[in-house]
Amino acid sequence: MTVGDQLHQTLTSLEGAKTNLEKFALSTNDKQAQKMYNQAAQQVKGVANQLQGRVNYVEQEEPAYNKRTGATNKAQNKNQQ
Repeated sequence: MTVGDQLHQTLTSLEGAKTNLEKFALSTNDKQAQKMYNQAAQQVKGVANQLQGRVNYVEQEEPAYNKRTGATNKAQNKNQQ
């Protein structure tokens, strides 16, 4: 698994965690728990946004890490050999 794959997998996991926290907030009647879950979801969103910025930077600096173009680059390199 490449660094790019790992970064994208981590982003997906963070998005899943955020969604779960939001679901927990909706599933309880406890206002304090709702507030806690929503705050935690916002914190996870902030972490995901920071990581997305890093992913964008890494993909710009090292196109091989770009999941969208990585396969294309590999195919082009193979064809050049």
